[in-house]
Amino acid sequence: MTEHKALKRLVRERMARHGESYTTARRHVLAKAGRGGLPAGLLAGYDTFGVEWHRESALVAHVLRQAGTPVSEPVIAGLAGGIGFMYAVFDYKDMPPLLTIVAQHHPEPWAPAALRRLRVPFTEEHSGQPAAALRKLSAALDAGRPVLCTVDRSRLPWHGMEPGYGMDPYVVAVAGRDGDVLLVDDEAPRPNGIAVDDFLAAWSAHKKGSHHMLVVTGPPVEPDLGAAARDAVATTVAHLTGPVLGNNFDVNFGFSGMARLAVQLRDTRTRTGWAKRFGAPVPFYHGVRRLYECVELEYTAPGATRPTYARFLAEMANDVPGAGAAAELFARSGDTWSRLAGLALETTGALGEYAEVAERRLAVMLSRGPEARAEIRELTVRMDELASEYRDPLGDAGRAELFARLADLVEECLETEREAVALLSPQ
Repeated sequence: MTEHKALKRLVRERMARHGESYTTARRHVLAKAGRGGLPAGLLAGYDTFGVEWHRESALVAHVLRQAGTPVSEPVIAGLAGGIGFMYAVFDYKDMPPLLTIVAQHHPEPWAPAALRRLRVPFTEEHSGQPAAALRKLSAALDAGRPVLCTVDRSRLPWHGMEPGYGMDPYVVAVAGRDGDVLLVDDEAPRPNGIAVDDFLAAWSAHKKGSHHMLVVTGPPVEPDLGAAARDAVATTVAHLTGPVLGNNFDVNFGFSGMARLAVQLRDTRTRTGWAKRFGAPVPFYHGVRRLYECVELEYTAPGATRPTYARFLAEMANDVPGAGAAAELFARSGDTWSRLAGLALETTGALGEYAEVAERRLAVMLSRGPEARAEIRELTVRMDELASEYRDPLGDAGRAELFARLADLVEECLETEREAVALLSPQ
């Protein structure tokens, strides 16, 4: 507990120095705190771990660095499409409504999009059988090449989760091998060791991926970073302002999805409004907690990926018209998204102990990984217990006031981002 208090103090000190959100500052502090000597078995040149901006961009950056092509995390994030917005609520029998927001560019796969724009050669493969997949993985490692694999996160022991259904793709980098243990790069500032059989189970559990693996096979072919950045920005702008999938679900994407979220937050009459959908205590808690997670943690970088994208635009300001001024606006929008997430977290923190347990669990996951799996599991169970004991501290009037404040912040972000996109759009 003393260690946890010291961590919180360091995070708050960094927040004061850099003006970062709590989530962003914590990520930087944890990344620095866990660095040290690396274990035997890593591939030659794979010497960088931890996340500064965006998790999957960091993995791609580490792989490219090992291949002799250093590119910053924000640039990789921008080239992959950077930001986006997808908002939906799914209803399942006997479960609270499931809020889903994807704040990064979606649904195009992240790593392939960035690598294609960088003109980095790579191979992608799928294997129907686990044994064949393992042979291909071993062959790549034997050739000195790390492998990006799509797995079921719930079966990675350092996440301390109950095994799930393997529906959501989760990319990790296999960065080496020490006997029967694979060394996996996954956000922590050191590699996570996992037995080959356990990794294969996580890899096989993501059924849709069919043992998906991506391997960088060489240096960029006549790269033009400026042209790549302009192409990526054009795609991002198009998907924020227009259709993404070309079907009826497009109403949930981009600025349309953001406006839809604001409308439903204010809606007190229909069944899709938050007052009815998330009005009861348990759905309310789950919905507001998910709002925080989707803006700061899940398939995003802190601040709905906007600060990362602002950094990309700032780095490419000489190559992309309007990027410098747009970067300032997206940084402002990121601050507003973090304010929204902070309000959501503060509200669910009415549980008191829940917020403390969640904080402790993340710190243990990132600092100690698989060796602390029993403690991680105990903390996860305690979080579930606290969630089930949740009581209603706000009442109907308090929830209505909260939803209105959240809607104000969404609309503020929408206005700011429309102004930024106007600067990046062809005149």
